[in-house]
Amino acid sequence: MHPESLRIALLSYRSKPFCGGQGVYVRYLSRELVRLGHRVEVFSGPPLPDLDEGVALTEVPSLDLYREPDPFRTPRLNEFRDAVDWLEWLTMCTGAFPEPLTFTLRVRAALRPGDFDIVHDNQSLGYGLLGLGRRLGVPVVATVHHPITVDREIDLAAAPDRRRRFMLRRWYAFTRMQGRVARRLPALCTVSEASRAETLRAFRVRADRLSVIGVGVDDEVFAPPTVAARQPGRIVAVASADVPLKGLEDLLAAVAKLRTERDVELVVVGTPKPDGPAARAVTKLGLGAAVRFVSGLSDVDLAGLFRKAEVAVVPSRFEGFSLPAVEAMACGAPLVVTTAGALPEVVGPDGHAALHVPPSDPEALAVAIGRLLDDPPLRARLGANGRERVRANYTWRRTAMSTVDWYRAAMERGN
Repeated sequence: MHPESLRIALLSYRSKPFCGGQGVYVRYLSRELVRLGHRVEVFSGPPLPDLDEGVALTEVPSLDLYREPDPFRTPRLNEFRDAVDWLEWLTMCTGAFPEPLTFTLRVRAALRPGDFDIVHDNQSLGYGLLGLGRRLGVPVVATVHHPITVDREIDLAAAPDRRRRFMLRRWYAFTRMQGRVARRLPALCTVSEASRAETLRAFRVRADRLSVIGVGVDDEVFAPPTVAARQPGRIVAVASADVPLKGLEDLLAAVAKLRTERDVELVVVGTPKPDGPAARAVTKLGLGAAVRFVSGLSDVDLAGLFRKAEVAVVPSRFEGFSLPAVEAMACGAPLVVTTAGALPEVVGPDGHAALHVPPSDPEALAVAIGRLLDDPPLRARLGANGRERVRANYTWRRTAMSTVDWYRAAMERGN
């Protein structure tokens, strides 16, 4: 091991491997840190990450109350092992989300002084992190991809009645904890300037403690097709959650409009909730034959999907970064994105690697998608520019090197 190598504990309360930014971040950051000569041990609750060779994994058991196919399940009595399990179960029963808190309480008990040089939390921001740095004698730092207060505000704005708003406020109660913990950690990083501004606003952290480190993509897996492979009329979008934040309903409305004029197919990477907003919109708009949902894709499969897309779309109402946008650009797929959050920052100026549209505007989405479908030279130019932008700015090695510099600065300041 390199004499200046670090021993890093990387914490992630849930690390879904193939869809959702947390699992992707944990996998590729840990891989590149190991390639740089550091020792990384990932501590994760379920779902567990898909890690590369050389990265150690310690599973942090939970009741896994939200697992598929039985979310909000009732555990058997013999599943309860300790007081934290009871706290997790009882908190869920009150309508709140317990995992960020209960994960940090469990991982606090698992970490031992002398084992690591730094502890890096991946946005759990639970109370179990407080005082942990003093006990271990090392800094405890955290990544905030974007403050979940954004999700809360968008969900509340879309709530149909007072009862639903009450339930949402209870579910998102953990965000108050996350703000309190974030303000007491010695160093935080986030993934874009837009997310930094939102984190400063929502969590009121000190600006000098919040750095920006962009994330990346495996540009060997996510690469353009070697031969013509685009499927005429195919539109691809990634929606890691069936929630208003991702703007999927806006995209479905745009596809319905496009279907009156041309033959198009929408492939959504994600799992719609039964009778959730996406499923209801598909039925209401009569899109059953035109929309296909796929999930559980490996990186190779996802890259293959982007290589076959004539247009890729990110219709979100907020994004702290947007890995799907970067993955699509790496595959040379022309993009349509909203101007929400960090998306313009990630994809560059309007007309460079993507066409920009306002968020929550299905009409504008339909116009921009139709424009790309009708203009092969424009698609080719945007796709080529996107690939070049990724290789210049968004590789995981670059992310890992910047993260190590951030670690060392935190270690110099102390915990």
